[in-house]
Amino acid sequence: MESQVRGGTRWKRFAVVMVPSVAATACIGVALAQGALAASFSVSGQSFKVTTKQLDGTGFSQYGALDEGYTLDGKKTVHPVAVSAFKQATIKSLCQSVVTPNIPVLGNVSLILRAGDGATPVEAENLYIDVAQLEADATFRGIDIGVAAKDASKGPGMKGGGEQANPYGFAQQADSVTLKDVKQTAWATTAGTFKLSGLKMSLSTGVKECY
Repeated sequence: MESQVRGGTRWKRFAVVMVPSVAATACIGVALAQGALAASFSVSGQSFKVTTKQLDGTGFSQYGALDEGYTLDGKKTVHPVAVSAFKQATIKSLCQSVVTPNIPVLGNVSLILRAGDGATPVEAENLYIDVAQLEADATFRGIDIGVAAKDASKGPGMKGGGEQANPYGFAQQADSVTLKDVKQTAWATTAGTFKLSGLKMSLSTGVKECY
């Protein structure tokens, strides 16, 4: 799946996310919120791709939600997501890519961020990832499937802040999880802390992505 790039853009619209996101769990069926209107924040018109060699997390939960945001030409839109949350996470060999389309003269411009390739992995606390698509080999420990989202106490809790999620909808939780060979497309990420060891960033013309 290619990163979603829609509509034309001008130089003033050329903006890319400077903090990477990570995958959080294997995608399964989730119950999406109905009737909620307010989002925690409006997402951009660009999804981003992420790969990791391995993610080890503790205090995991996941529930369905809707991300309100914009297309690149400024129209309102909504994306269904699985919000995956960790109290603590370490990530080895993190790569994030974002493609901004149709820049005058240059055409497509790609941003790639890498971190955690050395002996010190990426570290995160109270990490939330709004996932649209995910592939990984996953091992869950102490997993509960089918709990109400508001009662998923093993994770850091629901985001709050007016997010579009049903607290009585489907959720799952686990004491810990290991994800290997992760490929992910996401719309947003938030974290209490995000320590990126060995961070490297590069910009180039054309479409160049983590996968």
